[in-house]
Amino acid sequence: MKQRSRTARNILIDTFYIVLGIASAAFGLESFLLPNRFIDGGATGISLLISSVADAPLALLIVLVNIPFLVFGYRVVGRGFVLRAALAILGLAVSLTLFEYPEVTDDPLLVSVFGGFFLGAGIGLSIRGGGVLDGTEVLAIYLSKKLRVKIGDVIVMINIVIFVAAAYLLSLEAALYSMLTYLAASKTLDFVVDGVEEYHGVTIISEKSDAIREMLIEKLGRGVTLLPARGGYRVSGGHRSYEAVFSVITRLEISRLYRELDEIDPGAFVVMHRISDTRGGMIKKRRL
Repeated sequence: MKQRSRTARNILIDTFYIVLGIASAAFGLESFLLPNRFIDGGATGISLLISSVADAPLALLIVLVNIPFLVFGYRVVGRGFVLRAALAILGLAVSLTLFEYPEVTDDPLLVSVFGGFFLGAGIGLSIRGGGVLDGTEVLAIYLSKKLRVKIGDVIVMINIVIFVAAAYLLSLEAALYSMLTYLAASKTLDFVVDGVEEYHGVTIISEKSDAIREMLIEKLGRGVTLLPARGGYRVSGGHRSYEAVFSVITRLEISRLYRELDEIDPGAFVVMHRISDTRGGMIKKRRL
Protein backbone atom coordinates (compact mmCIF):
# COMPACT_ATOMS: atom_id res chain seq x y z
CA MET A 1 0.00 0.00 0.00
CA LYS A 2 2.83 2.36 0.91
CA GLN A 3 4.59 1.48 -2.33
CA ARG A 4 1.48 2.38 -4.36
CA SER A 5 1.04 5.71 -2.57
CA ARG A 6 4.72 6.50 -3.10
CA THR A 7 4.42 5.67 -6.80
CA ALA A 8 1.29 7.83 -7.18
CA ARG A 9 3.02 10.68 -5.39
CA ASN A 10 6.04 10.43 -7.70
CA ILE A 11 3.79 10.46 -10.75
CA LEU A 12 2.02 13.58 -9.50
CA ILE A 13 5.33 15.34 -8.83
CA ASP A 14 6.68 14.41 -12.28
CA THR A 15 3.46 15.59 -13.91
CA PHE A 16 3.63 18.89 -12.02
CA TYR A 17 7.21 19.47 -13.22
CA ILE A 18 6.29 18.71 -16.83
CA VAL A 19 3.17 20.91 -16.82
CA LEU A 20 5.09 23.78 -15.23
CA GLY A 21 7.88 23.27 -17.77
CA ILE A 22 5.42 23.38 -20.66
CA ALA A 23 3.92 26.65 -19.37
CA SER A 24 7.34 28.26 -18.93
CA ALA A 25 8.61 27.17 -22.37
CA ALA A 26 5.40 28.29 -24.10
CA PHE A 27 5.63 31.69 -22.42
CA GLY A 28 9.24 32.12 -23.48
CA LEU A 29 8.48 31.15 -27.06
CA GLU A 30 5.29 33.13 -27.63
CA SER A 31 6.01 36.22 -25.49
CA PHE A 32 9.66 36.73 -26.39
CA LEU A 33 11.29 34.69 -29.14
CA LEU A 34 8.73 34.11 -31.89
CA PRO A 35 7.41 37.71 -32.21
CA ASN A 36 10.99 39.00 -32.53
CA ARG A 37 12.22 36.24 -34.88
CA PHE A 38 14.85 34.98 -32.44
CA ILE A 39 15.69 31.30 -32.22
CA ASP A 40 17.31 28.88 -29.82
CA GLY A 41 19.47 25.83 -30.38
CA GLY A 42 18.33 22.25 -30.90
CA ALA A 43 14.97 21.06 -32.20
CA THR A 44 13.24 24.12 -30.76
CA GLY A 45 15.63 26.37 -32.67
CA ILE A 46 14.96 24.49 -35.91
CA SER A 47 11.21 24.88 -35.36
CA LEU A 48 11.56 28.61 -34.63
CA LEU A 49 13.76 29.11 -37.70
CA ILE A 50 11.32 27.37 -40.04
CA SER A 51 8.39 29.22 -38.47
CA SER A 52 10.11 32.59 -38.95
CA VAL A 53 11.06 31.90 -42.58
CA ALA A 54 7.98 30.00 -43.81
CA ASP A 55 5.39 31.59 -41.50
CA ALA A 56 4.26 28.12 -40.47
CA PRO A 57 2.55 27.38 -37.11
CA LEU A 58 5.15 26.81 -34.43
CA ALA A 59 3.04 24.23 -32.57
CA LEU A 60 2.90 21.94 -35.60
CA LEU A 61 6.59 22.38 -36.37
CA ILE A 62 7.66 21.48 -32.85
CA VAL A 63 5.87 18.14 -33.17
CA LEU A 64 7.13 17.39 -36.69
CA VAL A 65 10.74 18.37 -36.04
CA ASN A 66 10.91 16.28 -32.86
CA ILE A 67 9.56 13.09 -34.48
CA PRO A 68 12.99 11.96 -35.83
CA PHE A 69 14.54 12.62 -32.42
CA LEU A 70 11.86 10.52 -30.74
CA VAL A 71 12.59 7.69 -33.18
CA PHE A 72 16.24 7.85 -32.19
CA GLY A 73 15.15 8.03 -28.57
CA TYR A 74 13.23 4.78 -28.90
CA ARG A 75 16.33 3.04 -30.20
CA VAL A 76 18.79 4.62 -27.75
CA VAL A 77 16.89 5.17 -24.49
CA GLY A 78 13.72 3.10 -24.61
CA ARG A 79 9.93 3.14 -24.92
CA GLY A 80 9.18 4.70 -21.51
CA PHE A 81 11.34 7.73 -22.22
CA VAL A 82 9.82 8.22 -25.67
CA LEU A 83 6.30 8.07 -24.25
CA ARG A 84 7.01 10.76 -21.64
CA ALA A 85 8.86 12.90 -24.18
CA ALA A 86 6.05 12.61 -26.72
CA LEU A 87 3.43 13.62 -24.14
CA ALA A 88 5.53 16.61 -23.05
CA ILE A 89 6.10 17.78 -26.64
CA LEU A 90 2.42 17.34 -27.50
CA GLY A 91 1.54 19.25 -24.34
CA LEU A 92 3.75 22.13 -25.47
CA ALA A 93 2.14 22.13 -28.92
CA VAL A 94 -1.36 22.16 -27.40
CA SER A 95 -0.39 24.99 -25.05
CA LEU A 96 0.93 27.07 -27.95
CA THR A 97 -2.28 26.42 -29.89
CA LEU A 98 -4.92 26.99 -27.20
CA PHE A 99 -3.46 29.79 -25.11
CA GLU A 100 -2.57 33.34 -26.10
CA TYR A 101 0.56 34.83 -24.60
CA PRO A 102 1.17 38.59 -24.69
CA GLU A 103 4.29 40.03 -26.27
CA VAL A 104 6.26 41.37 -23.31
CA THR A 105 8.97 43.48 -24.99
CA ASP A 106 10.69 44.08 -28.30
CA ASP A 107 14.04 45.08 -26.81
CA PRO A 108 16.46 42.57 -28.43
CA LEU A 109 18.65 42.16 -25.36
CA LEU A 110 15.71 41.54 -23.03
CA VAL A 111 14.12 39.20 -25.56
CA SER A 112 17.24 37.08 -25.93
CA VAL A 113 18.00 36.87 -22.19
CA PHE A 114 14.52 36.36 -20.78
CA GLY A 115 13.27 34.32 -23.73
CA GLY A 116 16.21 31.99 -23.19
CA PHE A 117 15.59 32.00 -19.44
CA PHE A 118 11.94 30.90 -19.65
CA LEU A 119 12.64 28.39 -22.41
CA GLY A 120 15.61 26.88 -20.54
CA ALA A 121 13.61 26.74 -17.32
CA GLY A 122 10.80 24.95 -19.15
CA ILE A 123 13.11 22.35 -20.68
CA GLY A 124 14.86 21.85 -17.33
CA LEU A 125 11.60 21.38 -15.43
CA SER A 126 10.40 18.83 -17.98
CA ILE A 127 13.68 16.93 -17.60
CA ARG A 128 13.18 16.85 -13.83
CA GLY A 129 9.76 15.36 -14.53
CA GLY A 130 11.26 12.61 -16.68
CA GLY A 131 10.41 14.05 -20.09
CA VAL A 132 11.98 16.38 -22.63
CA LEU A 133 10.77 19.27 -24.75
CA ASP A 134 13.76 19.16 -27.10
CA GLY A 135 15.06 15.92 -28.61
CA THR A 136 18.47 17.14 -29.77
CA GLU A 137 20.24 15.48 -26.84
CA VAL A 138 18.85 12.11 -27.92
CA LEU A 139 20.29 12.52 -31.42
CA ALA A 140 23.57 13.63 -29.86
CA ILE A 141 23.74 10.42 -27.81
CA TYR A 142 23.05 8.33 -30.91
CA LEU A 143 25.62 10.11 -33.11
CA SER A 144 28.25 10.08 -30.35
CA LYS A 145 28.08 6.28 -30.30
CA LYS A 146 28.25 6.03 -34.08
CA LEU A 147 30.97 8.63 -34.61
CA ARG A 148 32.84 7.96 -31.33
CA VAL A 149 32.86 11.61 -30.28
CA LYS A 150 31.67 13.38 -27.13
CA ILE A 151 27.97 14.19 -26.73
CA GLY A 152 28.75 17.86 -26.02
CA ASP A 153 30.72 18.12 -29.26
CA VAL A 154 27.78 16.76 -31.25
CA ILE A 155 25.39 19.28 -29.67
CA VAL A 156 27.79 22.12 -30.46
CA MET A 157 28.10 21.01 -34.11
CA ILE A 158 24.29 20.79 -34.47
CA ASN A 159 23.82 24.27 -33.03
CA ILE A 160 26.58 25.75 -35.20
CA VAL A 161 24.67 24.58 -38.29
CA ILE A 162 21.44 26.07 -36.90
CA PHE A 163 22.98 29.48 -36.14
CA VAL A 164 24.77 29.65 -39.50
CA ALA A 165 21.44 28.96 -41.18
CA ALA A 166 19.84 31.69 -39.03
CA ALA A 167 22.51 34.18 -40.10
CA TYR A 168 21.82 33.35 -43.77
CA LEU A 169 18.01 33.13 -43.64
CA LEU A 170 17.29 35.85 -41.07
CA SER A 171 20.20 38.18 -40.40
CA LEU A 172 23.59 38.19 -38.74
CA GLU A 173 22.24 40.32 -35.90
CA ALA A 174 19.35 37.91 -35.29
CA ALA A 175 21.80 34.99 -35.27
CA LEU A 176 24.04 36.72 -32.71
CA TYR A 177 21.11 37.49 -30.42
CA SER A 178 19.93 33.90 -30.90
CA MET A 179 23.30 32.66 -29.68
CA LEU A 180 22.80 34.77 -26.57
CA THR A 181 19.36 33.19 -26.20
CA TYR A 182 20.92 29.73 -26.42
CA LEU A 183 23.50 30.58 -23.76
CA ALA A 184 20.82 31.92 -21.41
CA ALA A 185 18.65 28.84 -22.00
CA SER A 186 21.47 26.33 -21.49
CA LYS A 187 22.68 27.96 -18.26
CA THR A 188 19.13 28.16 -16.90
CA LEU A 189 18.54 24.53 -17.85
CA ASP A 190 21.69 23.44 -15.98
CA PHE A 191 20.63 25.43 -12.92
CA VAL A 192 17.10 24.01 -12.90
CA VAL A 193 18.27 20.41 -13.38
CA ASP A 194 21.20 20.54 -10.95
CA GLY A 195 19.74 23.08 -8.52
CA VAL A 196 21.66 25.33 -6.18
CA GLU A 197 22.97 22.28 -4.36
CA GLU A 198 25.02 20.96 -7.25
CA TYR A 199 27.00 18.00 -5.99
CA HIS A 200 30.77 17.64 -6.08
CA GLY A 201 32.82 14.59 -5.25
CA VAL A 202 35.90 15.47 -3.21
CA THR A 203 38.91 13.28 -2.43
CA ILE A 204 41.22 14.56 0.30
CA ILE A 205 44.68 13.10 0.82
CA SER A 206 46.27 14.01 4.13
CA GLU A 207 48.11 12.45 7.04
CA LYS A 208 45.39 13.91 9.27
CA SER A 209 42.61 11.88 7.68
CA ASP A 210 40.96 11.09 11.04
CA ALA A 211 40.48 14.77 11.86
CA ILE A 212 39.22 15.48 8.34
CA ARG A 213 36.77 12.59 8.57
CA GLU A 214 35.38 13.90 11.86
CA MET A 215 35.08 17.40 10.42
CA LEU A 216 33.08 16.20 7.40
CA ILE A 217 30.71 14.17 9.57
CA GLU A 218 30.26 16.52 12.52
CA LYS A 219 30.48 19.98 10.92
CA LEU A 220 29.28 19.44 7.35
CA GLY A 221 26.92 16.55 8.11
CA ARG A 222 28.34 14.39 5.31
CA GLY A 223 29.10 10.71 4.98
CA VAL A 224 32.67 9.70 4.14
CA THR A 225 34.50 6.77 2.61
CA LEU A 226 38.06 5.96 3.68
CA LEU A 227 40.32 4.64 0.93
CA PRO A 228 43.69 3.01 1.72
CA ALA A 229 46.46 4.82 -0.15
CA ARG A 230 50.23 4.91 -0.47
CA GLY A 231 52.33 7.88 -1.42
CA GLY A 232 54.05 7.58 -4.79
CA TYR A 233 57.16 9.44 -3.67
CA ARG A 234 60.02 8.03 -1.63
CA VAL A 235 60.56 9.02 2.00
CA SER A 236 62.97 7.72 4.58
CA GLY A 237 62.03 4.14 5.32
CA GLY A 238 60.05 3.55 2.05
CA HIS A 239 56.64 4.64 0.76
CA ARG A 240 54.28 6.37 3.15
CA SER A 241 50.85 4.84 3.78
CA TYR A 242 47.74 6.76 4.82
CA GLU A 243 43.97 6.94 4.21
CA ALA A 244 42.36 9.10 1.54
CA VAL A 245 38.96 10.57 2.44
CA PHE A 246 36.18 10.68 -0.14
CA SER A 247 32.91 12.54 0.35
CA VAL A 248 30.13 14.29 -1.59
CA ILE A 249 29.36 17.94 -0.83
CA THR A 250 27.31 20.68 -2.45
CA ARG A 251 28.65 23.67 -4.33
CA LEU A 252 27.61 25.94 -1.46
CA GLU A 253 29.82 24.00 0.95
CA ILE A 254 33.07 24.19 -1.02
CA SER A 255 34.32 27.41 0.58
CA ARG A 256 33.49 26.14 4.06
CA LEU A 257 35.34 22.90 3.35
CA TYR A 258 38.46 24.84 2.36
CA ARG A 259 38.26 26.95 5.53
CA GLU A 260 38.01 23.85 7.70
CA LEU A 261 40.88 22.18 5.85
CA ASP A 262 43.10 25.24 6.36
CA GLU A 263 42.67 24.78 10.11
CA ILE A 264 43.34 21.03 10.07
CA ASP A 265 45.95 20.59 7.33
CA PRO A 266 46.70 23.50 4.97
CA GLY A 267 48.88 21.18 2.86
CA ALA A 268 46.16 18.60 2.23
CA PHE A 269 45.86 17.50 -1.40
CA VAL A 270 42.28 17.96 -2.67
CA VAL A 271 40.80 16.57 -5.88
CA MET A 272 37.27 17.73 -6.74
CA HIS A 273 34.93 16.88 -9.60
CA ARG A 274 31.33 17.61 -10.45
CA ILE A 275 28.73 14.86 -9.96
CA SER A 276 25.61 14.86 -12.11
CA ASP A 277 23.49 12.83 -9.69
CA THR A 278 23.60 10.95 -6.37
CA ARG A 279 21.39 8.43 -4.66
CA GLY A 280 21.38 6.83 -1.23
CA GLY A 281 23.98 7.23 1.48
CA MET A 282 24.45 10.24 3.72
CA ILE A 283 23.89 12.91 1.06
CA LYS A 284 21.51 15.44 2.56
CA LYS A 285 22.34 17.34 5.68
CA ARG A 286 21.09 15.90 8.90
CA ARG A 287 18.28 17.80 10.59
CA LEU A 288 19.40 19.21 13.92
